[in-house]
Amino acid sequence: MTRLVLASASPARRSVLRAAGIEPIVRVSDVDEDAVAAALPAGTGPREIVVELARAKARAVAATLAVDGSADLVVVGCDSMLLIDGELQGKPHTAEVAQARWQAMAGNNADLLTGHCVLRLVSGAVTAEALDCSATTVHFGKPDPAELDAYIATGEPLQVAGAFTLDGLGGWFVDRIEGDPSSVVGIGLPLLRRLLQEVGVGIDRLWADGRP
Repeated sequence: MTRLVLASASPARRSVLRAAGIEPIVRVSDVDEDAVAAALPAGTGPREIVVELARAKARAVAATLAVDGSADLVVVGCDSMLLIDGELQGKPHTAEVAQARWQAMAGNNADLLTGHCVLRLVSGAVTAEALDCSATTVHFGKPDPAELDAYIATGEPLQVAGAFTLDGLGGWFVDRIEGDPSSVVGIGLPLLRRLLQEVGVGIDRLWADGRP
């Protein structure tokens, strides 16, 4: 059996994997995302930025796992950002920023970009790497002022990319999406399956009890 290591503290990503039959080992990378993005060459595109952030997280975690040469592992790093009006938006962190984001988002659409990086570790060494980005178009509704104030007051949108969730309270304000819903939650299962295949791991090797 191959174990999947999720290089993320996101409970939403963990829930997606668990619902899909995988119990991940969770390791948080503690990567300085702003520093990684700032070090990228000028003109790096939005898709490349989220992929490089995902790669940085996966590599940081893989470096801590390399000491255990007996484990058969794949490390998965992800990074999600909302692309709206040509600008990438990450986590707002404050109510004021979330409010401003929603003023731009309400009634409009934007692309949720999620970078994925999969590393294969064999005998403690990285033997393969696969990278890609998923893009899902999100069409936002128009919450009235009282609804928006109440939503922001919950704190949910402050720590999530784009200041919204699809699988939580923010789902009330998403009219529809075009693309993979699991990617909007933070980890795209169809893309992840393809990347795992690229590094030589089938989903059947990750199911602990032989399901589906």
